[in-house]
Amino acid sequence: MSASTNSAAHRFFEALWADYIQRTPSASKVHEVLGEGHEIINDHVAFRTFNIAPVNLAALTGHFEAMGYFANGDYAFEQKKLRAKHFEHSDPTLPKIFISELLVEEFSPALQKIVQDMVASINAAEVTNPEFLYSGTHWQVSHQQYEQLLEESEYAAWMSAFGFCANHFTVSVNELPGYSTLESVNQKLKDSGFTLNASGGEIKGSPEVFLEQSSTMADHIPVQFSDGEAVIPSCFYEFAKRYEIADGKLYTGFVAASADKIFESTNAKKA
Repeated sequence: MSASTNSAAHRFFEALWADYIQRTPSASKVHEVLGEGHEIINDHVAFRTFNIAPVNLAALTGHFEAMGYFANGDYAFEQKKLRAKHFEHSDPTLPKIFISELLVEEFSPALQKIVQDMVASINAAEVTNPEFLYSGTHWQVSHQQYEQLLEESEYAAWMSAFGFCANHFTVSVNELPGYSTLESVNQKLKDSGFTLNASGGEIKGSPEVFLEQSSTMADHIPVQFSDGEAVIPSCFYEFAKRYEIADGKLYTGFVAASADKIFESTNAKKA
């Protein structure tokens, strides 16, 4: 892999991080609490999209492939009506990519119409630039439409408010000085005032599936809708501990059952 390709990838993630922290104000506190002056290594970054051209998963993944990434896993989430892929890079210092798309045609005509109108607002030429992946929304919906989407799909509602950006970054617990277990990371976060995603338990996965994951609940930030401002869940931070597989290397994939629960870190529905 050429140095220029790696350099482009590093620049991309620097810009992506700068965008992410604008809607995730707690991210810097996570670094203060867990890093304590040490560098935080990012395990993976997650993106969301729709299965509609020109922003379907197949179109967007070309940006990662141009940076030297290769696909290494496919996932289906039948209840949430999603499919996803993960990508890896030959440079282990670069984070893995997890990108999912909503299967829009599996929802009501009302949801389909809102989403199709959103996608129709996108200039297809802009999608060809990697910067599109952190370009935000290319449309404006009302808070009423957001709530309407939320009734059927939290994922669709989140996309209507935030568009194209990193849904979350992920701390690699394996590379985190001073911590040997995900339990200890979670406890430190809770002691520091963070609320963790408890859906399916605070820790999703296990050593038996070679991956444990946890996450904060998403920050709440003000979003300007066409009919006024509302404070809603934005992005969150995930934490991942990976275990060795048979050949002595760390598992690099994802566990669908765990990822399914991680999606709920942006849940805006009232309990």
